[in-house]
Amino acid sequence: MKHHLLYAAAGLAAVAFLPATAKAQDAPWGCQVLLCAASQNPSWQGVPYCVPPMKKLISAMAKPGFDWPVCHQAKAGEPGREEYEDCPAGTKVGYREHRDGFRGEPDQCIKTVDVCKERRDQGYRRFNESGGDRRCIKEVATPRPRRENPWFFDIPNDKGVKERFWFNLNT
Repeated sequence: MKHHLLYAAAGLAAVAFLPATAKAQDAPWGCQVLLCAASQNPSWQGVPYCVPPMKKLISAMAKPGFDWPVCHQAKAGEPGREEYEDCPAGTKVGYREHRDGFRGEPDQCIKTVDVCKERRDQGYRRFNESGGDRRCIKEVATPRPRRENPWFFDIPNDKGVKERFWFNLNT
């Protein structure tokens, strides 16, 4: 059990403060959360030691006034969250507009396409020389994929370079 955590935390500054004989269970709660969230193979759900501190975290998040437990020794701070994957190359992030006129979540990938290009390529000449009719340029939206692991910690490695560790809070 301890080996899973040590493998997950290998190279992380978070374990540097733990004496070799100390158990990860003795770490402060914020460090337990960080070590468990950084566990990649298996994820924290597959490490029996990690289940109690992570369930404690999930329960605490539902309460008013929640403050994320931080592992100050690791210099990682609070986690970030990115709900959506990056849009594919050649597209940009788009927002669906709500009925009230406000911009919604960045849940679209938008691609600008020339829907008349194929007709021009086939020799049709009814388009002007400046690149085509404005009616030919359309924006096509596709749903932006959601991340399986939307939470992340940026943890400095032993060289001070931050490495990103993605995780989820699904039980």
